[in-house]
Amino acid sequence: MSNFDPLSPDLLRGRTALITGGGTGLGLSMGKRFAELGADVVICGRREAVLREGVDAISMAAPARSIWSEVCDIRDPVAVGEMMSRIWQRRGLDILVNNAAASFIAQTHMLSHRAVDAILGVTLHGALYCTIEAGRRWIEAKTPGVVLSILSTSTVTGRAFTTPSAMAKSGLLAMTRSLAVEWGPRKIRLVAIAPGPFPTPGARAQLNPASRQNKLTEVPLGRIGQHQELANLAAFLVSDGADFMTGEMVFLDGGLHLRTSGADDLLGWTDEQWAAHRASLEGRNNGS
Repeated sequence: MSNFDPLSPDLLRGRTALITGGGTGLGLSMGKRFAELGADVVICGRREAVLREGVDAISMAAPARSIWSEVCDIRDPVAVGEMMSRIWQRRGLDILVNNAAASFIAQTHMLSHRAVDAILGVTLHGALYCTIEAGRRWIEAKTPGVVLSILSTSTVTGRAFTTPSAMAKSGLLAMTRSLAVEWGPRKIRLVAIAPGPFPTPGARAQLNPASRQNKLTEVPLGRIGQHQELANLAAFLVSDGADFMTGEMVFLDGGLHLRTSGADDLLGWTDEQWAAHRASLEGRNNGS
């Protein structure tokens, strides 16, 4: 990837953005980039220690910006409303990024109700709660806003062995398209990105264990994505440069979805491989 910077350094100046799940991974990368481009940034999540580290990292990237965090479990609609009220008391929002998500590979018939709810609660319900709470405040104040949702190519291809996640992301694509029409007259835009392989520690553990790493060779462009590439696209989509775009999802996957859903290799896993994977997830979740 070239070091050339295609974006104006003042692209997001004067804006405030809330990024859910902003303490790590792609959320943190977007937070840094938004701040570098002039935005003030709020990150939210459930783990205070992780958020503190995220605030420090974003502040180092853009010392002049106002960066803070909100501890919030977005699965709880009351907690989401209270968080939004605190943000509006402080200054309000211009941009919401629905980034927080939960997913892991599993045989669907082996999923418990709790496992399904854990994925839908964060990925679908939490994003909808945040969108409604932000949208309500924008509408009441008659101010514009932008909602960017980080989705998945599974919204188009489907994806075996991550069925609840594919369902949740597809639901958010429906939300993006529906509210683009409903809220468009109120100057509120909704856009989305469908990323391909952008490795993060969390995704690597849950979705791409060592036995799956060779699947990345299927990307037509022959490489994985770099966080800066997604962060640049996200910054453009929430900026005035994309002011005539709404209801759209942009693929950023090196063409992978044109070749495979991303789950073909799992069709060949044996029962023993699935048992070993379940054991590794249980061990990780138990802190071992």
